[in-house]
Amino acid sequence: MKISIKTILAVAVASILFVGCEATKNANNKQKGGVIGATGGAILGAIIGNNVGDGNNSELGAVIGGVVGGATGVIIGNKMDKQAQKIEQEIPGAQVERIDDGIVVTFDENSGVYFDTNKSNINAKSQETLDKLSNVLVEYPNTDVLVVGHTDSTGSAEYNMSLSRDRANSVTNYFTSKGLSSGRFTTKWFGETKPAYTNDTAEGRAKNRRVQLAILPNEQMVDEAEKEAQDGN
Repeated sequence: MKISIKTILAVAVASILFVGCEATKNANNKQKGGVIGATGGAILGAIIGNNVGDGNNSELGAVIGGVVGGATGVIIGNKMDKQAQKIEQEIPGAQVERIDDGIVVTFDENSGVYFDTNKSNINAKSQETLDKLSNVLVEYPNTDVLVVGHTDSTGSAEYNMSLSRDRANSVTNYFTSKGLSSGRFTTKWFGETKPAYTNDTAEGRAKNRRVQLAILPNEQMVDEAEKEAQDGN
């Protein structure tokens, strides 16, 4: 019986993935919200690199949650599209990706928020960028933010873990110093353990020295979207 259920589930998931991929080839993110449904997890992969399947990410998965489908998902997708566009307008150098129901913003040495060697304090240039992002978060209050810190593999593993922790906390603390509620933020750090790129090249190491933000719809946004979807039926 267990094998039969697993087989059925595997076929069902494969079908959803196939339909989702085909339906979203030329769709914008608002349209994608209605067809992706339960095929989430891409945000998790985006913020922790190639180690998404290592079995130690259940806590992060719980923070991120699943993807909302149907009419509610379309409404949420539209709201998150607008927020992503605003971030791109305000911070041209940032890497902004709309993934599932969320927005992933990646800051590295080339994108406006960076740290001096072996330092974790927010420098003046980075403050300018974070100030702009803070204003967007104020404008769109119905989101939560996951802040994740990473390093390259230079130095000891223990040192890199501490450095990624301090840098991620510096970003979160800077946001809360601007009046944003600490309850909106979850802060995680992984040191050198979750590389998104190879550490064998200087370019790869520079990209691995990153802080990423996943901006996610909070319960209020989901509840309002559900009500709006119901009222529209």
